Amino acid sequence: MGKLEGKIALVTGGNSGIGLATAKHFVGEGAYVYITGRSQTKLDSAVKEIGSNVTAVQVDVTNLKDLDRLYEQIKKEKGKLDIIFANAGVFNYAPLESISEEHFDGIFDSNVKGLVFTVQKAVPLLPDGASIILNASIVGSKGLASNSVYSASKAAVRSFARTWTTDLKARHIRVNAVSPGPIDTAALRELYSSNETGKQRMANISNIVPMGRLGTADEIAKAVLFLASDDSSYVTGIELFVDGGTAQV
Repeated sequence: MGKLEGKIALVTGGNSGIGLATAKHFVGEGAYVYITGRSQTKLDSAVKEIGSNVTAVQVDVTNLKDLDRLYEQIKKEKGKLDIIFANAGVFNYAPLESISEEHFDGIFDSNVKGLVFTVQKAVPLLPDGASIILNASIVGSKGLASNSVYSASKAAVRSFARTWTTDLKARHIRVNAVSPGPIDTAALRELYSSNETGKQRMANISNIVPMGRLGTADEIAKAVLFLASDDSSYVTGIELFVDGGTAQV
């Protein structure tokens, strides 16, 4: 028996990186997993990689009609949803003097609005004792240059883990946040190589991260699995840093 045997899970942004790695672990532990993403091509590739017990649904989490369609499908096919990993999000650098309305709206629409309604619209499908995991970031508690809007969006995510724990406590629904440090994904490497701020951070990674390396998507996925499973049955409202010590030292 796997740790998630018989569970129905949703991983938003499950077509690559941390989301894909987490979906694989969930399926490996017995769950049936729905993954979402904006690219159908990437979703199709992810389904092939995961192999079984997975359904891909093309969804933009900033589009509330997309979310309604997603949850109607899950309700029709499975009738419930035991685990949510609200992972979908975006990241771009911008120093204070360069912040545009487009930059601000793009980050907050995806990382805050999209996450809020991903969770809110799922609540009717959640049985008592369900688990919600939010993907935050160490930048929510760090003061890194050119990160102000993104950092603020992730600080909001951390706050949601606290307040929703209180909102849902009568139903024993656990809400936790996982906060990755710099993780070796294709998206991060593309971002780091796209501008001078990123290139400097990649060059100084051994000084930035006490463990001296980037983390892996698989390492984050294992932490999310812990928060999704009964191994963390007495854990709620926390922020679990998986960052090689970056935010701790």
